[in-house]
Formats: sequence, structure tokens, C-alpha cells
Amino acid sequence: MSAERVCLTLIAARSLQDELFDYLREQRDLVPGFTASDAAGHGPDVRLQTSAERVKGHADEIMVRKILQEQEAAQLLERLKIAFAGSRMVYWIMPVSEFGVIDIPNR
Repeated sequence: MSAERVCLTLIAARSLQDELFDYLREQRDLVPGFTASDAAGHGPDVRLQTSAERVKGHADEIMVRKILQEQEAAQLLERLKIAFAGSRMVYWIMPVSEFGVIDIPNR
């Protein structure tokens, strides 16, 4: 694997939010921070777990994104596959061509 940066995206049931966030915070060697947002899952493979989800027609989910090195993403995925086995968490990895922070210039 190369030292290229990638974006790891995780999609999980909203009911896993606290457990997933706590787990990611514990992975300090790979995850010093991450971005999360609410998501709505649609499609034939999405499980509608509550009556509210069945009425709305979509699953309430959480989306987590993390920019990291490709090898770190692979390490984190291996850990997640063990810690969240059977959770039906969805993931994908995409290359990142550029990453940075727009900040206040030094004066």
C-alpha cells in the first residue's frame, strides 16, 4: 500500500452512534478526529428498524468521514470489522487528491 491519503466513509445505524464515536475516539493512533453527519438510508438492503423509519421510508443513519493514509485506513477497517461484526456497517474508501486547512493568515 502507498502513503496516499484517502477518505474512509462509514455508514452505520443511528443506534450505533454513541458506540461508534466512543470506539473511534479510543483509536487515537489512527483517528485523532473525524467528521460525522446524519444520513438517510434508502434501498432494498437497508433495514428499517423502527416504526418511524417505516413511515418515513428510510433508515436513520450516521455518516462518519476520516482522512488518513491508505495503510491506516486498512488498519482501522480491520479493527472495525472485529469490533462491529454483524452490524451491517457500510464503508468505502476514496482517494484524496488534496487536503488542507484554510486558516487565518499570520500577521
